[in-house]
Amino acid sequence: MSPVEIKRGDSPVVLGLPHTGTFVPAEVAAKLNTRGRGLDDTDWHVDRLYDGVLDGNWGGATTVRATFHRYVIDANRDPSGVSLYPGQNTTTLVPLTDFDGHAIWDQEPDATEVETRRLRYHAPYHAALEAELQRIKALHGFAILFDCHSIRSNIPYLFDGTLPDFNTGTNLGTTCDPQIEALVVGTCAVAKGYSAVLNGRFKGGWTTRHYGRPDEGLHAIQMELAQSTYLANEAAPWSYDEAKANRLRVHLQTILTDLASWAPQTGGNS
Repeated sequence: MSPVEIKRGDSPVVLGLPHTGTFVPAEVAAKLNTRGRGLDDTDWHVDRLYDGVLDGNWGGATTVRATFHRYVIDANRDPSGVSLYPGQNTTTLVPLTDFDGHAIWDQEPDATEVETRRLRYHAPYHAALEAELQRIKALHGFAILFDCHSIRSNIPYLFDGTLPDFNTGTNLGTTCDPQIEALVVGTCAVAKGYSAVLNGRFKGGWTTRHYGRPDEGLHAIQMELAQSTYLANEAAPWSYDEAKANRLRVHLQTILTDLASWAPQTGGNS
């Protein structure tokens, strides 16, 4: 199986999907324990949630999707292994625990195996993502990476209390033009029945921080959705709730349409 799936559009928007994949090669699956083989920390159905949200009138969004599971290697972690959130509980480049802090391996991978996985999975995903961002930048003079994520709304190991519904991350405003941040945050703030936060527990993962280079015309923003906004239950079998999802898609459509129609101010700070 290819480590990455690409669907090309011509709008300025590129959707990153690093955590929807569930492929685990047999030799890796054999080393996971029972808990790890449950793949609980998947961004369940996020690819389905965003599919077709950006109207074709805007040229559609490009999607770059990792097919492999984050337990194989996490496509949203620094390949050097540096922590995204020093001093806080988080998971590593190849996670050793799940989001509840429980071990997921019968046989943990050593450094050689981690490097093999990086080359086989992590590197091709990011090569594809970089190539698509550069393609879109060549078309428009800029590109906007919207990195799509979801997570259970209550995970005491990672954060206190209940997570807001919309969690927008721009690494404290450094990864995109302020207007892009404002467009996304503004829609989330007025979405009736939903809660929202900017740069809260999730400030943007390695992908957002790595590709968010506004001075080069590359803008990146992360959206971490609480899974309660579109799943029937935040537990196996992780069923997609069509009614919930359709309500949420209305707001996602507004966000992506605003981003597709955005253009940097000429002569301004973009």
